[in-house]
Amino acid sequence: MGFVKRSASAPAGFFEAEAAGLAWLAEAEECGGCRIARVESAAPDAIELERVTEGRATPAAARAFGAALARTHGAGAPGFGWAPGDGPIFIGSREMPRTTAARWGEFYASGRVEPFLDIAVRAGSLRDAGLVREACALVASGAFDDDAPPARIHGDLWNGNVLWAPDGVVLIDPAAHGGHGETDLAMLALFGCPYLETVIAGYEAVRPLRARWRERVPVHQLHPLAVHAAGHGPHYGVALEDAARRTLALG
Repeated sequence: MGFVKRSASAPAGFFEAEAAGLAWLAEAEECGGCRIARVESAAPDAIELERVTEGRATPAAARAFGAALARTHGAGAPGFGWAPGDGPIFIGSREMPRTTAARWGEFYASGRVEPFLDIAVRAGSLRDAGLVREACALVASGAFDDDAPPARIHGDLWNGNVLWAPDGVVLIDPAAHGGHGETDLAMLALFGCPYLETVIAGYEAVRPLRARWRERVPVHQLHPLAVHAAGHGPHYGVALEDAARRTLALG
């Protein structure tokens, strides 16, 4: 039997969005992309996935994961902000707007960071929303845009969604969309990933990263920090403000 996640109170379209995201990412397996947990069935109140036996992280598995992630990103997307399916989309249990834009920075600021700021303020987790909005304005201006086409990204790639199976990494629980590959790497760095430098080495062997990409990590962490500030306390609000300051310093 597979692994079943069930919730009678799940928002409308929640499990269908997860299934659509997994299926879209899984298409890249044909070109050597990341292995994605197979969807057995999906319904409004539940999703059943293949059961993955977890092992332990190893340098070899980390390098292979990085190379596979690069190939998944390289499979591309129809546009920045495009997401599979035709219903609502989510990160964790929070709904996100289906914002799209011709440029990455415009999409990222308006569709992935700003929607969570008022929520974080109301929750008492974010004191200086103006600072973060200033950073968003810089991002939206195109200061960090490049000529790379939209990447096929997982979108919620923290280590809890990276299963170290005996035969290699399997990914679960995406917020899949067309974005920038540096976003997935920044999220791995934010929440900790075993052998991260080896993952990056494997990635760069397939898809070299742009110069100064490490300096841009705070830019790509604005989104997950905003999401966490909205629901997980002031510690993330402080971290979000710090990332905003570091983003502005790059401008």
